[in-house]
Amino acid sequence: MTTAGAPALPVGADPVLEAAFVTGDFDAADRALADRLAVARGAGERGAEAALLHWQAMALHYRAIDAGLSSLAPETIEAEEALFTEALGLRRSIDDRAGVAESLFGLGLVHQVLRGDWDAAEPYFFEALTEADEHADLLTRSETHRHVGFFHLVVTDRHDVAVGHLRHSLALRQELGDPRLLATASLALGQALLVAGERSEGVAVLRESVEQAGSGRLRPLWATMTADWLRRAEAGETPSFARTA
Repeated sequence: MTTAGAPALPVGADPVLEAAFVTGDFDAADRALADRLAVARGAGERGAEAALLHWQAMALHYRAIDAGLSSLAPETIEAEEALFTEALGLRRSIDDRAGVAESLFGLGLVHQVLRGDWDAAEPYFFEALTEADEHADLLTRSETHRHVGFFHLVVTDRHDVAVGHLRHSLALRQELGDPRLLATASLALGQALLVAGERSEGVAVLRESVEQAGSGRLRPLWATMTADWLRRAEAGETPSFARTA
């Protein structure tokens, strides 16, 4: 959870982030979202309904990462995509520009992460970035800069541009103040710095990532990943972000 006085997370985000990064208990997240969704629908709160649909999709997304992306069934991908699409439609209908940015980003995730299709993901991420920078919350802005940064690492090979986006993504998470979200942002920046030839800073940022994983109580999936990449970087390895689609 964010600390007292810190900026708010998007509606529906907290139980999903807690499950994804700390507890692994997605069933608890699903129950919390379903309960809140029923209340929102009963009250006719379409903005909250759309936000909760979006985070139901994000819960599916993190479950998919847990299960292993190489073995996903098509219907699993389609279920996540359908929720993001429903949320986006609702948000467009009420002119919720911040929400539109968040759900455009979600659809980009489906294409990039689940399908490995950067060409399909690109327009969603870049439209999300434009909307997010003007209208959205800190987490949505951080996420869109993060994945546009990855786009430049993988697709354009503009490593300096990638580093800029990933550095900004980390800064936004630092401003948000949620300790669960820092380690993976530092990991991404550290890896990008290694690719850009900035090995000394890259290793230093990866060390920070390991420390942040501990202070954020991250589950082994993430804590092991950060520690492994620090070890590999200290041994002289540079990440490869070769495009697969």
